Amino acid sequence: MHDLARTRLLDLILNATHDAIVAVDAGSRVFVFNPSAETITGVKAEDAIGKHVKDVISTTRLDQVLATGTVELNQRQMVGDTEIVTNRVAVRDESGNVVGAVAVFRDLTEVKNLAEEITNLTEVQSLLTAIIDATQDAIAVVDADGNGLLINPAYTRLTGLTEKDVIGKPATVDIAEGTPSMHMQVLRTRTPVKNVLMKVGPMHRQVVVSVNPVIVDDQLKGSVGVIHDVSEIMRLNDELDRMKKIVRQLEAKYTFDEVVARSPLTAQAVDQARRVASTSATVLLRGESGTGKELFAHAIHSSSPRKSKPFVRVNCAALTESLLESELFGYVDGAFTGARKGGRRGLFEEAGGGTLFLDEVSVMNLSSQAHLLRVLQEKEIVRVGDSKPTQVDVRVIAATNVSLEQLVAEGRFREDLYYRLNVIPIFIPPLRQRAEDLPDLTGVTLRRLNQEYGRSVTRVVPEVMDAFRQYRWPGNVRELENVLGRAMMNMRYQDDVVRLEHLPPMILSDFPVLKEGVERREIGPDSGTPLRDALEGAERRAILEALEKAGRNKTRAAKALGISIRTLYNKLEKYGMASAPGDSSGAGAHSVARTARHM
Repeated sequence: MHDLARTRLLDLILNATHDAIVAVDAGSRVFVFNPSAETITGVKAEDAIGKHVKDVISTTRLDQVLATGTVELNQRQMVGDTEIVTNRVAVRDESGNVVGAVAVFRDLTEVKNLAEEITNLTEVQSLLTAIIDATQDAIAVVDADGNGLLINPAYTRLTGLTEKDVIGKPATVDIAEGTPSMHMQVLRTRTPVKNVLMKVGPMHRQVVVSVNPVIVDDQLKGSVGVIHDVSEIMRLNDELDRMKKIVRQLEAKYTFDEVVARSPLTAQAVDQARRVASTSATVLLRGESGTGKELFAHAIHSSSPRKSKPFVRVNCAALTESLLESELFGYVDGAFTGARKGGRRGLFEEAGGGTLFLDEVSVMNLSSQAHLLRVLQEKEIVRVGDSKPTQVDVRVIAATNVSLEQLVAEGRFREDLYYRLNVIPIFIPPLRQRAEDLPDLTGVTLRRLNQEYGRSVTRVVPEVMDAFRQYRWPGNVRELENVLGRAMMNMRYQDDVVRLEHLPPMILSDFPVLKEGVERREIGPDSGTPLRDALEGAERRAILEALEKAGRNKTRAAKALGISIRTLYNKLEKYGMASAPGDSSGAGAHSVARTARHM
């Protein structure tokens, strides 16, 4: 290499280095002064080259090194207001004579910042390690190739695998039963996975796994998995479900505050039930199926002195004749084939001190009726297969949806039992006789169904409430719940108001169509107009009116009608209105409607 080229290369190296370099010749004159030296000293190279080093940096000791030939390493020095750390070395020729000196130095602030950064990183690493080791959740980290990089003690406790078993091993080492590795899936897709049920470790522990990729500067570095042990949670949930079943059986859930009673008939029934709740008298709840007899039974118990004691309910129609007697009165060991060893307490004993609710009591056979009569008269029961009576303290609330008087007349219900049960009869009116309760019942039902279905329906439109008031409701409150539930299923998820088109067809069979919001026209068998034709006529008029009010804008009209634009186009075509106001081109509207129908 030529001398000129070598000199040029040396200049490039000196100018590129981050450290400041100052070199002097034998006469202490500066002949090297790189850009980093300019930055630290604030002196331009052109002003320093050729001058005595003391005239450039007054605090320098390069002249001393030049004179003595000694080496000075890691020396602190002030250059103006800047503190530096410097190394000074003498330059010797082939004969060992000192022919110059070089100082290499750096701003000490940078060195301090770097040292602090290293210290902080060490502290952060220690802190993160302590946190990872302290957490109760198992954590496993793998590198970009899917090999184990880090685990914490909770991971070892959960899986039984140690660092020796995992570190440097494939991510599948801890998975039981051949389940795909979530680590490998995340590394492949660079997408997190959440709450995946898996089994891990030699003991096949059931866990929930969440894994996230570790991406730094858009480079995949590995993945972190957090593992939750759910085996204990599942056991506790099973235990909780079992206890809930017991609680549902032994506790009343409702009070009179939850009974909607704006109508005079319902208010009368509630007032009567409140007055008898404080007594131990037998109550007979009468009313059609679905009117809420069980709700009244709960409320009576909750308002009685027995409210802290069990509330046990049994649907007599849900048990066979043979089972009903053993369930109600219990049985002794060996009473019948398959009987549990040691016998079993019946529901009357389970309800000791509390209330037993006998729903559909009319279906009891005559033998069971005789035993029930004995309980009401003598306050004692006899277990199946036993002859010894057992005293019980139970209040009986019975319910029926049929005429017990008719059953007595037919010889299917004991007359003496009828008089024992019918001490305080409470008639619960059917829904068709309590129209005043419909708005509140609808609101309560919507709130409950919102929680059940995850919806946010707030109300029904007035036309729907009018339809409800005119419908006969053969299924009563239970049918109202069914209708509103079906209406929700007919609604779009974002809809929050129940409209006529959401209701099942049978609700509209007795509903007068509103014309211009005032005029009513009866539809149905007596009107001379088939129901379908009347409804279609009303729908056609509503569409035309919406289009007119929307200024022929179909999107706004569809929104006002509470239907999708696609549905509107379908209806326009159905009624031959594809060229109706709202589209300047009839052919275009017809084409769009046809396209929308097939989308």
